[in-house]
Amino acid sequence: MKAYESQGMDGLVRKKTKKVYAVQFKLDTIQFILNTGASYSDTAIHFNMNNPSLIARWMKAFRKQGTEGLEPKSKGRPSMSNKSDNQKKKKEKKITREKELERENELLRLENAYLKKLKAFRENPTAFHEKHKQSWHSNSKKQDSD
Repeated sequence: MKAYESQGMDGLVRKKTKKVYAVQFKLDTIQFILNTGASYSDTAIHFNMNNPSLIARWMKAFRKQGTEGLEPKSKGRPSMSNKSDNQKKKKEKKITREKELERENELLRLENAYLKKLKAFRENPTAFHEKHKQSWHSNSKKQDSD
């Protein structure tokens, strides 16, 4: 009734095209509600709008994100220019993946060498000691002199 009384038939008819409101207009409507305590429908009438639920959405976005929530958001699929950025990131990941594989390869080589020495020691512990006896003996002399 109030919408009809204030705007006539235009107040009752829903618009077929979406009107884009400026951020400042949205802030003014929210400020009006906060200052006066008016309802969404009273605010819609005051600002010659016929959709009070739109103001409710603005209020919700304002409470969650502040003024950034009232700014228009880009719609549709993102441009193809981002694809080149994604390819650069993939190359960086590929480089790190290559380094990761090299590191893993190095660790496997070390593990293989360790297992070979362990096997040789288990098969013939005395031969292993004789082979490395000289290096241990010379290392102990160096430590004594320090």
